Amino acid sequence: MADVTIYTRMMCGYCNAAKRLLDHKGVAYTEHDASFSPELRREMISKAHGRTTFPQIFIGDTHVGGCDDLHELESQGRLDAILVNGR
Repeated sequence: MADVTIYTRMMCGYCNAAKRLLDHKGVAYTEHDASFSPELRREMISKAHGRTTFPQIFIGDTHVGGCDDLHELESQGRLDAILVNGR
């Protein structure tokens, strides 16, 4: 299983929805709460090619995008393969 990293902020419904999907699938992930960390926010924006919205999700070296992108992959039946292969 590929490493999953999710950048979040407090009180973010989209962050919670993305984590719920990952939790439901039994996927372990590393969460970086960037609520009060300009350094983590800059790191996220850099890795996400300029995207500033929360959450930003990475599976292996692949930038998945945000919550809607994660749910779209799941609805297309493509998320499991990305979780296994990291791309």
